[in-house]
Amino acid sequence: MKAVYIHIPFCKKICSYCDFCKVYYYKKWIKPYLISLQKEIRKRYQKEEIKTLYIGGGSPSSLTIKELVFLFKVIEDFNLSNDLEFTIECNIEDMNEDKLELFKQNKVNRLSFGVQSFNKKHLSFLGRTHTPEKVIKTINLAQKKGFKNINIDLIYGIPGQTLNDLLKDLKMVLILNITHLSCYCLMIEDNTELSIFKEIKEEEDLQAKMYKLISKTLSSNGFNQYEISNFSKKGFKSKHNLVYWSNEYYYGFGLGAVSFLNKKRLENTKSLTNYLQVKYLKEEINLSNQELMENEMILGLRKIKGVSKKEFYKKYQRNINDVFKIGFLIKEGNLIETKDSYYVPKRKMFLLNEILINFLN
Repeated sequence: MKAVYIHIPFCKKICSYCDFCKVYYYKKWIKPYLISLQKEIRKRYQKEEIKTLYIGGGSPSSLTIKELVFLFKVIEDFNLSNDLEFTIECNIEDMNEDKLELFKQNKVNRLSFGVQSFNKKHLSFLGRTHTPEKVIKTINLAQKKGFKNINIDLIYGIPGQTLNDLLKDLKMVLILNITHLSCYCLMIEDNTELSIFKEIKEEEDLQAKMYKLISKTLSSNGFNQYEISNFSKKGFKSKHNLVYWSNEYYYGFGLGAVSFLNKKRLENTKSLTNYLQVKYLKEEINLSNQELMENEMILGLRKIKGVSKKEFYKKYQRNINDVFKIGFLIKEGNLIETKDSYYVPKRKMFLLNEILINFLN
């Protein structure tokens, strides 16, 4: 055991594309939520050493200084490794010097900013309230405070966005000397504001060109692509997210959080009322060996280096090619086999979902 995710669901503003578990920030809910979070951790956490801690949301940075101090007090219950990777998600509009200083004092060493775009028109479409100028100012301030491990989330495939628009966003990332970038293609999800716009069509050809532009631009400027959507400078891969993609065990605490422990998937309630009444668990699913092996491949093939034959056998005492019929994928060039692993070639990564569907079938 080495990873913990904590969910803070509160947001000052709900973005038009977001389908994560979230509720509007309402001050009277915050302390009861944090108290319930502390109770859940004390009930379920088994005192293992934690090597990665990730606080996401929602918007953890929407909390006030006083509320954040309480949150950091809750975290003291964990047995934290000396080389802990400690990430907190931040909204640009929430951040100031005092919060950055508080993060630094509490050993946060990785910041993840939901920037999404440097284009004012696209930010407006996505329901973001920050400005490009505020992004630059905030990231410069974070770097001045000594934060070197900084991620930016970018969205591409926004209606009306051109390749040139995207290139301008990427150039801003390079100018800001960011060490990690997560790039996601806009998906119109149910139960979001954007779902009402039935006329929005996904332009797959343009999206594919955008994906290639991202990969080419970043790889020629010192970034290494290590997962379908993630790029990092040397030494700045997300250790926490690699736990997910390697199908390793992790705790999830908070509203709607998911844990993977002892071959079980545990899903917390998404009802704030239930959570405040310490009714945490919504569902506990026992995973069969077949399901575990399928998850190993689905998650592992997201990584550029793919799935290790040795690690797969170590976990399941089975060879990959004895479990899955993959000859046709190799023949079609959608899967590459080496002495040590199976992986999807970079040029086919944009088609990963389609490849995985064929893989499972």
